[in-house]
Amino acid sequence: MRVCMLKINTDHFPKMIEAALYLIPVPLSEGPFHRVLTAHNVEIVKEIRHYVVENVRSARRFLKKCDPGIDIDSLTFCELNRHTDPADIESYLDPLAAGEPVGVISEAGCPAVADPGADVVAIAQRRGFRVVPLVGPSSILLGLMASGFNGQSFVFHGYLPIDAQARARKLRDMQQSIMRENQTQIFIETPYRNDSLLTELTRVLPPQIRLCVATDITGPNERIITRTIAQWARSNERPGKVPTIFLLYK
Repeated sequence: MRVCMLKINTDHFPKMIEAALYLIPVPLSEGPFHRVLTAHNVEIVKEIRHYVVENVRSARRFLKKCDPGIDIDSLTFCELNRHTDPADIESYLDPLAAGEPVGVISEAGCPAVADPGADVVAIAQRRGFRVVPLVGPSSILLGLMASGFNGQSFVFHGYLPIDAQARARKLRDMQQSIMRENQTQIFIETPYRNDSLLTELTRVLPPQIRLCVATDITGPNERIITRTIAQWARSNERPGKVPTIFLLYK
């Protein structure tokens, strides 16, 4: 579904920031806002009137947290997610072509990293527009930082296959990459399947492989624990239905 009604009026736009595509990170958790977002980001948000977002409702909530006095109804939101028609995306940059800045907001974390926002960024780069990534939290990098694993060679796989046989093959491939290329393997799962995935990992992978389970990163219940598969198999701890990222290494 496309939610986008462009209202471009450059005469009344405050020229406080450069016309560019701003990639605006969103907190990963409900923890304190100021811990993960800079004051600079908030100032940028105050000057933008056009947004490309993964979900309008959550984007509106995020913007209200940035600036409670913001006039949400004066803003334009274009949805970019798995339901978006690729033919629509180019027009999302019309305000930028008219000289107005445009912001990109994901559901959580950094836009365009494991995120559909990459599609609009690719168009902006092709058309020669300036792209400005703002500082913010990434579960991939934060999990890797805290895991104790190889941070010079790593790969993020996103979600593993749902089919059990395909998932087992994927895990075997990752195991080979760990041993052959000395490469950290990173992946995620839908929160309600976290516990069953962890159980499956203890059943499929060799006992000496190390697994880091990073849960509620930057949140009040953050837990980032690295153990061998054998140790996880003996443990009753599970992440539960909380956003979690999994990392494997030797």
